[in-house]
Amino acid sequence: MPPERGRVLLAIARESLAEALGVGRAGPSPGIERAEPWLAEPGACFVTLTLNGHLRGCVGSLYAHRPLGEDVRSNARAAAFRDSRFPPLTREELPRITVEVSLLSAPVPLPVRDEAEARARLRPGRDGVILDYRGARGTFLPQVWEQLPDPRSFLDQLKHKAGLAPTFWSPEIQLWTYEVTKWEEEPS
Repeated sequence: MPPERGRVLLAIARESLAEALGVGRAGPSPGIERAEPWLAEPGACFVTLTLNGHLRGCVGSLYAHRPLGEDVRSNARAAAFRDSRFPPLTREELPRITVEVSLLSAPVPLPVRDEAEARARLRPGRDGVILDYRGARGTFLPQVWEQLPDPRSFLDQLKHKAGLAPTFWSPEIQLWTYEVTKWEEEPS
């Protein structure tokens, strides 16, 4: 995807936050939606907020279920105000946060016989992974490989995120992989 699209997605995310905090215009920049028809196509994204290099919020959609422009706006606000790991973003923090938008490909099933096969088939640094076991679900974006480069640790922490014991495995676990195209603002 062209880099100029990333600039548009980052602008939409930041404008959505400014509007929600009452310090920016209501709605996207004039003409963005008309000038960029690809924003009306279904898309799935995650919006990640960092403050001083530390995670400050991350929320997204795993499946394309609404127009991409709307998905970015909604997920930016959810990352800022509804990520249960953090208090709501404040006006004072807004100028200091860095916004990242990750556009997801459609998830692809990764059928495996056991955990050893799952670890062997994952592509560190490239695969985002969705794990589901009887409704217990978690996902890690490919960027998480930067902190957890070992497939064993990656899967253990993903199971933990889904509410499962890190050592747990069952033949009923289902895995999907996806890739992302990401854009990040220059840190302030």
